[in-house]
Amino acid sequence: MAQEIRNVAIIAHVDHGKTTLVDEIIKQAHLFRENEEMATCLLDSNDLERERGITILSKNISVNYKGVKINVIDTPGHSDFGGQVERVLNLADGVLLLVDAAEGPMPQTRFVLDKALELNLKPVVIINKIDKPDARPNVVHDKVFDLFVELEANDDQLDFPMLYCSGKDGWADTVLDGPRDSMLPLMDAILEHIPAPKVVEGPVQMQVTSIDYNDYVGRIGVGRVYRGTLNTKQPLIRIRRNGNKAPAKIKQLFTFEGLGRAEVEEVPCGDLCAIVGILDIDIGDSITCLEHPEPLPAISIDEPTLSMTFSVNDSPFYGQDGRFVTSRHLRERLLKETERDVALRVEEVGGDSFKVSGRGVLHLSILVENMRREGFEMSVAQPQVIYKERHGKKEEPIEILHIDVPDEYAGKVIEIAGMRKGEMVDMEQHGLRKTIRFEIPTRGLIGLRSKMLTASAGEAIVTHRFLHYAPYKGPIQQRQNGVLISQGKGAAVPFAIDGLQQRGIFFIEPGEDTYEGMIVAEHCLDNDLVVNLQKTKQLTNVRASGSDRAMKIAPAQVKSLEEALEYINETELVEITPKNIRMRKRLLLEHERKKASRNKAE
Repeated sequence: MAQEIRNVAIIAHVDHGKTTLVDEIIKQAHLFRENEEMATCLLDSNDLERERGITILSKNISVNYKGVKINVIDTPGHSDFGGQVERVLNLADGVLLLVDAAEGPMPQTRFVLDKALELNLKPVVIINKIDKPDARPNVVHDKVFDLFVELEANDDQLDFPMLYCSGKDGWADTVLDGPRDSMLPLMDAILEHIPAPKVVEGPVQMQVTSIDYNDYVGRIGVGRVYRGTLNTKQPLIRIRRNGNKAPAKIKQLFTFEGLGRAEVEEVPCGDLCAIVGILDIDIGDSITCLEHPEPLPAISIDEPTLSMTFSVNDSPFYGQDGRFVTSRHLRERLLKETERDVALRVEEVGGDSFKVSGRGVLHLSILVENMRREGFEMSVAQPQVIYKERHGKKEEPIEILHIDVPDEYAGKVIEIAGMRKGEMVDMEQHGLRKTIRFEIPTRGLIGLRSKMLTASAGEAIVTHRFLHYAPYKGPIQQRQNGVLISQGKGAAVPFAIDGLQQRGIFFIEPGEDTYEGMIVAEHCLDNDLVVNLQKTKQLTNVRASGSDRAMKIAPAQVKSLEEALEYINETELVEITPKNIRMRKRLLLEHERKKASRNKAE
């Protein structure tokens, strides 16, 4: 008799505790021996995932509980990776909706729950982080129910089971004042409420919902068997999204066991699997029986909303840090990334430049960060919104912006969003904080987070997700201040920085190497200013008390990769190397910049 199976996806807003909860499930399912040490955030296997505390790639594990195989799918929480969530929900028969006991439902919660309800998946609601001092589980329960009603859930979905949980402390329970000693009530709820996959007899049907990549075997298609039994020996045919058909031969077939994959000869209906051997396998491809080629409904893939131009680094410090510096290296790496990430588009624009389109600044900056860690050098231009033409009118992407801020900063936040063409749609009070929602163009979000954090003394929680395309809203002023630009090449002298501090806020520390055309500070006025950072103190043998000034240099405001990408304008670039992130003018020489501005004025 075939083993019973449950397929369940964990969905939540970013930082609501998905990965920590999966850690506890792994721990209590005893996937590790007693003498093995288990890391935290185990499924966040990528270095960047661990550093930033966010899930970027969807991952599968399986645990055995009471003789039932439970396939658990951990999904990303950030909206820039929302495309992965939509696809992997096709693998599941039910979802664990995780909601923070203090914050309640957030934009991504709404987005993924809407998708799950559309697919008629059975939800189990878990109010997590009950141990937080500001937890309000009863209020959050009501908010979750209101969200279900708003999303037009059916009666069966509205009758959702409810659990209270602390992933960090390793317990879940159906009542607030339960024993709080294990995750077993959650495992029991999965067996009781998540339906087993329907076993459909007949010719095999399997659909690829995500792509993995391995340097040795190439592309690996991950998906679910919807009908029949998938076998490596049977003759198969692959049907693409566009309807094209081609014979397919599976070399290896894997199912998910524990934290890894186990090679098998066949996979039964309803189970998840990974297939190796089809070179250009893609998302949405159906693998079916050769004699009965019936495709499954196509899976939609999110269209990119932002693009950036990647080009070869041509600064005076070219090649000092990186190992991969040529356009050939860039092309190979970017095309290899499209093998793994289907939400990414790459097109060549000129010999040394590539237009890379993705779902948001974070989506593209994660790619840049991974490349610089691998030893790549490049220059990246300002992110540009992808416009569409519809009925003869220019349209742009609009996002829903969700800001949680203390009362005293609400006015300032509304003012900043209004300057970026944001239209307030809702304001809600809870305790001493306000939750404000805006509909805002994607252009308006570029550089907005840092402004919001500055205006709210670091208190604002800013999240957003793509909503729809709408008519162009008009020009938005991105940056009001100009910049200070280095006049020459060499180390920045503390004496020079001290004398220029009243002119602006510096991005570099004393002693840091600079070159002509490099951006070193934000100017206090709206124009750019060229400054001499190599100016040293005149040394004479004349000294008088009071003529020497005591140097007091303020700490530099060093910008992270995302902050630098959002800060630059269309005349500037971010130079990215394994050791440095520098901002620079596109034209390094001052006379070239003056000539270009004159030509633009004409």
